[in-house]
Amino acid sequence: MTALLACSRIGYRTATAYRGSYLLTFATLLLQIYLMKTVWTGVYAHRAEVDGITLSTTIAYATLAAVQYTLLNPLQASPIPQRIREGKVAVDLLRPVGFPAQMLASQVGGALSAVPAVAIALPFALLVGGSQAPSSAWSLITYGVALLLGMLVNQLLFLIKAMVSFWTLESTGIDMVYGFTAQFLSGALLPLWFMPGSLRSVAEALPFQSTAYTPIAIYLGEIDGSHVTRALGLQLMWVVVLAGLAAFVWSRAKRRVVIQGG
Repeated sequence: MTALLACSRIGYRTATAYRGSYLLTFATLLLQIYLMKTVWTGVYAHRAEVDGITLSTTIAYATLAAVQYTLLNPLQASPIPQRIREGKVAVDLLRPVGFPAQMLASQVGGALSAVPAVAIALPFALLVGGSQAPSSAWSLITYGVALLLGMLVNQLLFLIKAMVSFWTLESTGIDMVYGFTAQFLSGALLPLWFMPGSLRSVAEALPFQSTAYTPIAIYLGEIDGSHVTRALGLQLMWVVVLAGLAAFVWSRAKRRVVIQGG
């Protein structure tokens, strides 16, 4: 546990090492919250609701999604591709803690570096961005559970994607494709309730929705009653499935370790 906490601290310090870039994250998030409110207000064009969803609910979803995505999306790229290219992965493999556990802990540290930005953005989202308080105390509690499970799903997906570098070495293209796909299908850009039927079915069949849509929909009361239990169970299922998939990918990836230049 001590070693994993040390890896998390390294991830946190790496994400906050460049203060200018780190502070820009704060400004970008506040601007995004303001733009989300402005754009959706224009889309509704004074209509009371669209497809049964009120403007206030949509704005609250969009602004909370912006804040939440900052917490879920690591502020620095995965260290795996660079460590493979530079041969540093050999040192990682000699450590008493497993390589996937090291990288996962580092990713969590990077994600936690966004907590100060979220702490500043939440009051702004509530007061200026048009966000709203949870629909009930129970929604807030279950939202916390859903957010934690969503973070686990997100980190496991990020780990699996990064380990593809054992086969490709360069992962820039994969990162771009994955970034857009994950952001769109998770509901971070557009709530799933506005997606066409077939596209929504695809999004609901994939794990990405667990990272953004599910927690926010629970927070706003769009998922309630027995559906909350089902949604949390689905998130937990994806955690188990993705953990197994990560273990499988690693069992194959470690056989392909080649130290470049030697």
